[in-house]
Amino acid sequence: MSQLHLMNVDLYLRQLGYDCAPPPTLETLRELQLRHVCRFAFENLSTLLRLPVPIDLASVERKILHQGRGGYCYELNQAFLVLLQHLGYDARGITGRVVMGGPEDALTARSHRLSLLHLGGRRYIVDVGFGGMVPTAPLLLDTEEEQATPHEPYCIIGREGHYILRAKVMDEWRAMYVFDLQVQGDVDYEMGNWYVSTHRDSPFLGQLKVALIGPGVRRTLNNGSYALHRVGQPSERRQITDAEVLMRLLQEEFALRLPDHPELPRVLERLLEG
Repeated sequence: MSQLHLMNVDLYLRQLGYDCAPPPTLETLRELQLRHVCRFAFENLSTLLRLPVPIDLASVERKILHQGRGGYCYELNQAFLVLLQHLGYDARGITGRVVMGGPEDALTARSHRLSLLHLGGRRYIVDVGFGGMVPTAPLLLDTEEEQATPHEPYCIIGREGHYILRAKVMDEWRAMYVFDLQVQGDVDYEMGNWYVSTHRDSPFLGQLKVALIGPGVRRTLNNGSYALHRVGQPSERRQITDAEVLMRLLQEEFALRLPDHPELPRVLERLLEG
C-alpha cells in the first residue's frame, strides 16, 4: 500500500486550518509550510525520557495528529512530505549534516531530514523540522541570492557536490546545515533516526529541545532556558528552575499535550538541577 493511503490526510489538513485539499501551487506551498511550523512543535520529549522514537508513518500520525505532540525532522518532515505528495507536489526526501554553531565544513553525522520539491520548472527545499531556526518558507535551490521568509532571510550556497543553508541572524550569516540531493531510502532514515534517538553523542539524548514558531516570533526552549525571539529585536530570555512551571510552559507556550509518563516530572527536575 502506498504511503499516501497510510495517513489521515483530511485530519492533517483540518489541523492546518483547511476544510478541503488546496491546489498544489507555490502560494499553497508557502502557506502550508508556515502553518505547519506554527502548528506543530519541534520537540524531543521522547528521547529525553529514553523512549523509542518509531518513524513508521502510523506511529508518526498517532503522535502528532492524535496525541497532541510534536516531533523532530524524521517525524515532522516525513509527515509533511507525504502530505505534499498527496496534494500532487513532485517531492522526495533528502538528508544533510547539521553544522549550526560550528564550522560549516565539519563532517557531522548525516542526521537531518528535509525535502526536495520540483514546481514550475524550479527546485525548492522544504523543511518543517529544524527546531528554532526552521525556515518558514520554501527556498529556491538554484540561486545564491538572499531569500526572504516571514522570519529571517536565508540563502543557499552551492559547493561541489553539496549545498550550505545559511540564515541571517542579527545581520550575521550563519550556517545551519549542509545537504546534498542523494536519493535516500527508508533504511537511511532509520539509521539517522537511530543515531539521533539513541547515540551517546546525539544532542537530543539527555537534553530538552523545543521550538514553536508564531507570526514574527520564534519560541525556543533548551533545557530550562526559554527564549522569545522577535524578528529584528533583542531576544527575551528567562531561566526555568521548577519542573511544574516547565510543564505548564510546554503546554501553554508550545501547545503540547505532555506524554503520560510517570517519570516525566522527575526527569525534568533532574534536567533543571543539572
